[in-house]
Amino acid sequence: MTEMLPDRLSTNPRSPHFNQALLEQGVGVRFNGVEKTTVEEYCVSEGWIRVAAGRSLDRKGNPMTILLKGKVEPYLKFPAPGA
Repeated sequence: MTEMLPDRLSTNPRSPHFNQALLEQGVGVRFNGVEKTTVEEYCVSEGWIRVAAGRSLDRKGNPMTILLKGKVEPYLKFPAPGA
């Protein structure tokens, strides 16, 4: 299932790794075997995810994030019909 998903994906529309069509399908991320629901960005080949750090915002109004390293497994929550 991960061969359909990109190596890197972001939820930020300003990022070059943003893909609206793919995010609308519903992408889930398992990090070290635990499903994470607050992932802002991930990279499978480098083994990291970015998650929001509480309610903190940077000076541009974007959520502050922290980088966590480990095993990243993205998957589609709602696979396409007939797949």
